[in-house]
Amino acid sequence: MKLDATDQKIIEALIRDARMSLKELATQAGLSSPGVSERIRRLQERGVIRGFTADIDPKALGYSLQAIVRIRPLPGKLHIVRQLIQDIPEFCECDKVTGEDCFIARLAVPSIELLDGILDKISDKAETSTAIVKSQPIQRRPPPLVVTEDD
Repeated sequence: MKLDATDQKIIEALIRDARMSLKELATQAGLSSPGVSERIRRLQERGVIRGFTADIDPKALGYSLQAIVRIRPLPGKLHIVRQLIQDIPEFCECDKVTGEDCFIARLAVPSIELLDGILDKISDKAETSTAIVKSQPIQRRPPPLVVTEDD
């Protein structure tokens, strides 16, 4: 889905600060406040903007460790493993992927002991391979915005 230059300005501004006032957003986009409001509504209807959220730092909440876990469910256990991952709140993200592993998940935990306990819950249903995250040089970010030439 392509965006025009005005939509791109709005999205880039919201990425920087989703709490920006409509007045400030309108100034940056070169539109009126009602015009920006209408553009945001259309971007939401098209599914470009899925929501507005807070970016929480897990460390500030006591989750000092993050781990990436590759999960390969045992035969016949795919749906059980998927449900377990969904039910364990320390799993912050999970992708179903191609290849030998079925899931790649990110966990936030306060200790290695809790990580072990979580992995124990799925160990009889899946093989896992775990890596502790040392740093995150690139935080989650959106893909580049594609702009149409006819705006």
